[in-house]
Amino acid sequence: MRYKVFVVDDHPIVRQGLAQMINQEPDLMVCGDAANIPDAMSAIRGLSPDAAVVDLSLEGSSGIRLIEEIMIWCPLPILVLSMHEEGLYAERCLKSGARGYIMKKEPPMQVIAALRKVVNGQLAVSAEIGERLMGRAVTGKVPSAASLEESLSNRELEVFQLIGKGMKTREIAGSLNLSVKTIESHIDHIKRKLKIKDSRQVIMHAADFVRGPRI
Repeated sequence: MRYKVFVVDDHPIVRQGLAQMINQEPDLMVCGDAANIPDAMSAIRGLSPDAAVVDLSLEGSSGIRLIEEIMIWCPLPILVLSMHEEGLYAERCLKSGARGYIMKKEPPMQVIAALRKVVNGQLAVSAEIGERLMGRAVTGKVPSAASLEESLSNRELEVFQLIGKGMKTREIAGSLNLSVKTIESHIDHIKRKLKIKDSRQVIMHAADFVRGPRI
């Protein structure tokens, strides 16, 4: 039996590379791919894959929102494969429903090993994230934020990233199917949490965040 895997990434060359890597395995095969949430959801419903590999940077949105939608409409095991900093995103993805998180810089065989774990119902995370999750389970305490960005909600972080990609408030509202007023409210929360005074500083900070080592 070969498990069917669906790949979601907004870079065609990455999707092609993942497909070639996965299809070389005797027990895994790529059944389809997509670059954005609407195309991914439509294809996943039709193809009924056994698992999905999802990047966090998608066209006009984020992989976290895709994870949430998959969990609502067609639950399946998800491995997040991303360049985003693990400390900031891994727990968010797991809370949203993903079963694994691995960095794109890891060797191909580690990616395949993580995918196999996810397909077989296991959790695939680094030792550091595993220790954080275990510590939370034992003590019941939520670790303090290592950076101001960690204090943002999933939606606020998504808006922050889209600002960093150069999108205006109205464009973000249209992309996320939200009102302009709602986006403005998220931006106000971002300013308060990141201790930023004006919109120009938000744009500069967001652009640095998107360009920086986290992604």
